[in-house]
Amino acid sequence: MDLPINQFKRAIASGRTPLGAWLGSGAPSTAEALGCAGFDFLVVDTEHTPIDTPQMIDILRAIAGTPAQAIVRPPWNDMVMVKRALDAGAQSLLLPFVQNADEARRAVAYTRYPPEGVRGVAGTHRGSRYGTVANYLKRASEEICVIVQIETLPALAKLDEIAAVPGIDSIFIGPSDLSASMGHLGDITHSAVQEHLAAAAKACRRAGKPSGIIGPTPEMVARFIDYGYSWVAIGSDMGFMVGRAQEYLARFRTASAAADKPAAR
Repeated sequence: MDLPINQFKRAIASGRTPLGAWLGSGAPSTAEALGCAGFDFLVVDTEHTPIDTPQMIDILRAIAGTPAQAIVRPPWNDMVMVKRALDAGAQSLLLPFVQNADEARRAVAYTRYPPEGVRGVAGTHRGSRYGTVANYLKRASEEICVIVQIETLPALAKLDEIAAVPGIDSIFIGPSDLSASMGHLGDITHSAVQEHLAAAAKACRRAGKPSGIIGPTPEMVARFIDYGYSWVAIGSDMGFMVGRAQEYLARFRTASAAADKPAAR
Protein backbone atom coordinates (compact mmCIF):
# COMPACT_ATOMS: atom_id res chain seq x y z
CA MET A 1 0.00 0.00 0.00
CA ASP A 2 0.99 3.62 -0.41
CA LEU A 3 1.63 5.89 2.56
CA PRO A 4 -1.68 7.71 3.26
CA ILE A 5 -1.53 11.36 2.22
CA ASN A 6 -2.10 13.89 4.99
CA GLN A 7 -4.50 16.29 3.30
CA PHE A 8 -4.72 18.50 6.39
CA LYS A 9 -0.96 19.09 6.38
CA ARG A 10 -1.14 20.04 2.72
CA ALA A 11 -4.16 22.28 3.23
CA ILE A 12 -2.59 24.44 5.95
CA ALA A 13 0.62 24.72 3.94
CA SER A 14 -1.30 25.83 0.84
CA GLY A 15 -2.92 28.89 2.38
CA ARG A 16 -6.44 27.46 2.54
CA THR A 17 -8.42 27.99 5.76
CA PRO A 18 -9.77 24.62 6.91
CA LEU A 19 -12.72 24.69 9.32
CA GLY A 20 -13.18 21.96 11.88
CA ALA A 21 -14.68 20.91 15.19
CA TRP A 22 -13.68 19.20 18.42
CA LEU A 23 -14.69 15.65 19.33
CA GLY A 24 -15.20 14.74 22.96
CA SER A 25 -18.11 12.32 23.04
CA GLY A 26 -16.06 9.25 22.17
CA ALA A 27 -18.78 8.07 19.77
CA PRO A 28 -17.61 6.97 16.30
CA SER A 29 -21.07 7.66 14.87
CA THR A 30 -20.89 11.27 16.06
CA ALA A 31 -17.46 11.68 14.50
CA GLU A 32 -18.70 10.14 11.26
CA ALA A 33 -21.76 12.40 11.22
CA LEU A 34 -19.69 15.56 11.69
CA GLY A 35 -17.28 14.38 9.02
CA CYS A 36 -20.21 13.99 6.65
CA ALA A 37 -21.56 17.42 7.71
CA GLY A 38 -18.74 19.14 5.85
CA PHE A 39 -16.01 19.92 8.37
CA ASP A 40 -12.48 19.86 6.94
CA PHE A 41 -10.94 18.42 10.11
CA LEU A 42 -12.02 16.92 13.43
CA VAL A 43 -9.91 16.95 16.58
CA VAL A 44 -10.03 13.69 18.55
CA ASP A 45 -9.39 15.04 22.04
CA THR A 46 -7.87 12.49 24.41
CA GLU A 47 -6.58 15.17 26.81
CA HIS A 48 -9.87 16.36 28.33
CA THR A 49 -11.97 13.26 27.66
CA PRO A 50 -11.88 9.56 28.67
CA ILE A 51 -11.22 8.50 25.04
CA ASP A 52 -8.63 5.71 25.14
CA THR A 53 -6.60 4.14 22.34
CA PRO A 54 -9.15 1.51 21.20
CA GLN A 55 -11.88 4.18 21.13
CA MET A 56 -9.55 6.53 19.26
CA ILE A 57 -8.94 3.88 16.59
CA ASP A 58 -12.68 3.38 16.10
CA ILE A 59 -13.12 7.15 15.77
CA LEU A 60 -10.24 7.39 13.28
CA ARG A 61 -11.85 4.64 11.21
CA ALA A 62 -15.16 6.50 11.24
CA ILE A 63 -13.57 9.79 10.15
CA ALA A 64 -11.60 8.01 7.41
CA GLY A 65 -14.87 7.23 5.66
CA THR A 66 -15.73 10.94 5.35
CA PRO A 67 -14.09 13.93 3.62
CA ALA A 68 -12.77 15.22 6.98
CA GLN A 69 -9.21 14.80 8.23
CA ALA A 70 -8.42 13.66 11.76
CA ILE A 71 -6.19 15.44 14.28
CA VAL A 72 -5.41 13.62 17.52
CA ARG A 73 -4.63 15.51 20.71
CA PRO A 74 -2.76 13.19 23.09
CA PRO A 75 -3.22 13.75 26.82
CA TRP A 76 0.28 15.22 27.08
CA ASN A 77 3.48 15.92 25.17
CA ASP A 78 4.75 12.48 26.11
CA MET A 79 6.87 10.01 24.14
CA VAL A 80 4.75 6.94 24.93
CA MET A 81 1.42 8.68 24.27
CA VAL A 82 2.67 10.07 20.97
CA LYS A 83 4.03 6.66 19.94
CA ARG A 84 0.70 4.98 20.69
CA ALA A 85 -1.24 7.62 18.72
CA LEU A 86 1.05 7.30 15.68
CA ASP A 87 1.00 3.50 15.77
CA ALA A 88 -2.81 3.70 15.99
CA GLY A 89 -2.85 5.56 12.68
CA ALA A 90 -2.86 9.25 13.62
CA GLN A 91 -0.90 11.46 11.24
CA SER A 92 -1.67 14.93 12.63
CA LEU A 93 -0.92 15.46 16.32
CA LEU A 94 -1.80 18.42 18.52
CA LEU A 95 0.60 18.39 21.47
CA PRO A 96 -0.74 20.30 24.51
CA PHE A 97 0.97 22.77 26.83
CA VAL A 98 4.27 23.28 25.01
CA GLN A 99 6.09 26.01 26.94
CA ASN A 100 9.42 26.47 25.18
CA ALA A 101 11.65 25.42 22.31
CA ASP A 102 13.09 22.42 24.20
CA GLU A 103 9.62 20.98 24.69
CA ALA A 104 8.84 21.65 21.03
CA ARG A 105 12.00 19.80 19.99
CA ARG A 106 10.96 16.86 22.14
CA ALA A 107 7.53 16.87 20.49
CA VAL A 108 9.14 16.55 17.07
CA ALA A 109 11.58 13.88 18.26
CA TYR A 110 8.72 11.75 19.56
CA THR A 111 7.32 11.58 16.00
CA ARG A 112 10.58 10.61 14.28
CA TYR A 113 12.37 7.30 14.15
CA PRO A 114 16.09 7.22 15.04
CA PRO A 115 18.46 8.79 14.29
CA GLU A 116 16.25 11.90 13.80
CA GLY A 117 14.13 11.12 16.86
CA VAL A 118 13.16 8.61 19.51
CA ARG A 119 9.95 7.00 18.20
CA GLY A 120 9.88 3.32 19.04
CA VAL A 121 9.97 0.93 16.10
CA ALA A 122 7.24 -1.66 15.57
CA GLY A 123 6.83 -3.69 12.40
CA THR A 124 3.09 -4.22 12.26
CA HIS A 125 0.56 -1.62 13.38
CA ARG A 126 -2.31 0.42 12.01
CA GLY A 127 -0.08 3.41 11.18
CA SER A 128 1.91 1.34 8.69
CA ARG A 129 -1.28 -0.32 7.46
CA TYR A 130 -0.14 -3.40 9.33
CA GLY A 131 3.25 -3.46 7.66
CA THR A 132 1.98 -3.12 4.09
CA VAL A 133 3.21 0.45 3.42
CA ALA A 134 6.49 0.17 1.55
CA ASN A 135 9.41 1.95 3.27
CA TYR A 136 7.14 3.16 6.08
CA LEU A 137 10.02 3.52 8.55
CA LYS A 138 11.89 5.85 6.18
CA ARG A 139 8.85 7.78 4.90
CA ALA A 140 6.45 8.05 7.86
CA SER A 141 7.56 11.57 8.83
CA GLU A 142 6.66 12.89 5.36
CA GLU A 143 2.97 12.76 6.23
CA ILE A 144 3.13 13.48 9.97
CA CYS A 145 1.93 16.93 10.99
CA VAL A 146 3.29 18.21 14.32
CA ILE A 147 1.20 20.96 15.91
CA VAL A 148 2.25 22.41 19.25
CA GLN A 149 -0.22 24.14 21.52
CA ILE A 150 0.69 27.43 23.21
CA GLU A 151 -1.58 28.02 26.19
CA THR A 152 0.08 30.48 28.58
CA LEU A 153 1.59 33.95 28.56
CA PRO A 154 5.15 32.62 29.23
CA ALA A 155 4.82 30.27 26.24
CA LEU A 156 3.37 33.05 24.09
CA ALA A 157 6.44 35.16 24.88
CA LYS A 158 8.56 32.35 23.40
CA LEU A 159 6.44 31.81 20.30
CA ASP A 160 9.19 32.85 17.87
CA GLU A 161 11.71 30.34 19.24
CA ILE A 162 9.08 27.60 19.40
CA ALA A 163 8.05 28.25 15.79
CA ALA A 164 11.69 28.11 14.69
CA VAL A 165 12.12 24.48 15.81
CA PRO A 166 12.62 22.26 12.72
CA GLY A 167 9.73 19.86 12.22
CA ILE A 168 7.04 22.06 13.77
CA ASP A 169 4.31 22.29 11.14
CA SER A 170 1.87 24.58 12.93
CA ILE A 171 1.20 26.51 16.14
CA PHE A 172 -2.15 26.25 17.91
CA ILE A 173 -3.16 28.95 20.37
CA GLY A 174 -5.43 27.74 23.18
CA PRO A 175 -7.70 30.71 23.96
CA SER A 176 -9.32 29.30 27.10
CA ASP A 177 -6.09 28.40 28.87
CA LEU A 178 -4.46 31.60 27.68
CA SER A 179 -7.29 33.65 29.17
CA ALA A 180 -6.90 31.73 32.44
CA SER A 181 -3.16 32.39 32.38
CA MET A 182 -3.94 36.10 32.05
CA GLY A 183 -6.33 36.14 35.00
CA HIS A 184 -9.49 36.16 32.86
CA LEU A 185 -10.69 32.61 33.45
CA GLY A 186 -13.67 31.78 31.26
CA ASP A 187 -13.58 35.09 29.36
CA ILE A 188 -11.82 34.77 26.01
CA THR A 189 -13.75 37.83 24.82
CA HIS A 190 -11.85 40.12 27.20
CA SER A 191 -10.12 42.86 25.23
CA ALA A 192 -6.68 42.00 26.63
CA VAL A 193 -7.09 38.34 25.68
CA GLN A 194 -8.24 39.28 22.19
CA GLU A 195 -5.23 41.56 21.76
CA HIS A 196 -2.88 38.69 22.58
CA LEU A 197 -4.74 36.31 20.26
CA ALA A 198 -4.47 38.81 17.41
CA ALA A 199 -0.77 39.36 18.13
CA ALA A 200 -0.14 35.60 18.20
CA ALA A 201 -1.64 35.14 14.73
CA LYS A 202 0.59 37.91 13.40
CA ALA A 203 3.65 36.40 15.08
CA CYS A 204 2.96 33.01 13.50
CA ARG A 205 2.59 34.64 10.11
CA ARG A 206 5.94 36.43 10.53
CA ALA A 207 7.50 33.10 11.51
CA GLY A 208 6.02 31.42 8.44
CA LYS A 209 3.97 28.93 10.44
CA PRO A 210 0.26 28.22 9.96
CA SER A 211 -1.70 29.05 13.11
CA GLY A 212 -4.75 27.31 14.53
CA ILE A 213 -7.35 28.18 17.15
CA ILE A 214 -10.84 27.26 18.33
CA GLY A 215 -13.80 29.61 18.68
CA PRO A 216 -17.14 29.01 20.41
CA THR A 217 -19.33 30.72 17.80
CA PRO A 218 -19.27 31.44 14.06
CA GLU A 219 -18.93 35.15 14.88
CA MET A 220 -15.82 34.56 17.00
CA VAL A 221 -14.37 32.24 14.36
CA ALA A 222 -14.84 34.97 11.73
CA ARG A 223 -12.94 37.35 14.00
CA PHE A 224 -10.10 34.85 14.40
CA ILE A 225 -9.86 34.44 10.63
CA ASP A 226 -9.68 38.23 10.34
CA TYR A 227 -6.79 38.13 12.82
CA GLY A 228 -4.98 35.86 10.36
CA TYR A 229 -5.45 32.36 11.78
CA SER A 230 -4.85 29.66 9.19
CA TRP A 231 -7.24 26.99 10.47
CA VAL A 232 -10.06 27.26 12.98
CA ALA A 233 -12.34 24.90 14.86
CA ILE A 234 -15.95 25.91 15.54
CA GLY A 235 -17.10 24.41 18.83
CA SER A 236 -17.45 20.73 19.67
CA ASP A 237 -19.77 17.78 19.23
CA MET A 238 -20.91 18.00 22.86
CA GLY A 239 -21.32 21.77 22.58
CA PHE A 240 -23.45 21.39 19.47
CA MET A 241 -25.65 18.78 21.11
CA VAL A 242 -26.14 20.57 24.44
CA GLY A 243 -26.56 23.97 22.78
CA ARG A 244 -29.21 22.74 20.38
CA ALA A 245 -30.99 20.84 23.16
CA GLN A 246 -31.10 23.96 25.33
CA GLU A 247 -32.34 26.03 22.38
CA TYR A 248 -35.17 23.60 21.63
CA LEU A 249 -36.15 23.34 25.29
CA ALA A 250 -36.20 27.12 25.71
CA ARG A 251 -38.32 27.54 22.58
CA PHE A 252 -40.77 24.86 23.72
CA ARG A 253 -41.07 26.24 27.23
CA THR A 254 -41.60 29.77 25.92
CA ALA A 255 -44.31 28.55 23.55
CA SER A 256 -45.88 26.38 26.25
CA ALA A 257 -45.95 29.25 28.73
CA ALA A 258 -47.60 31.49 26.14
CA ALA A 259 -50.22 28.83 25.42
CA ASP A 260 -50.99 28.39 29.12
CA LYS A 261 -51.34 32.11 29.76
CA PRO A 262 -54.97 33.05 30.41
CA ALA A 263 -56.52 35.06 27.61
CA ALA A 264 -57.03 38.75 28.33
CA ARG A 265 -60.63 39.65 29.20
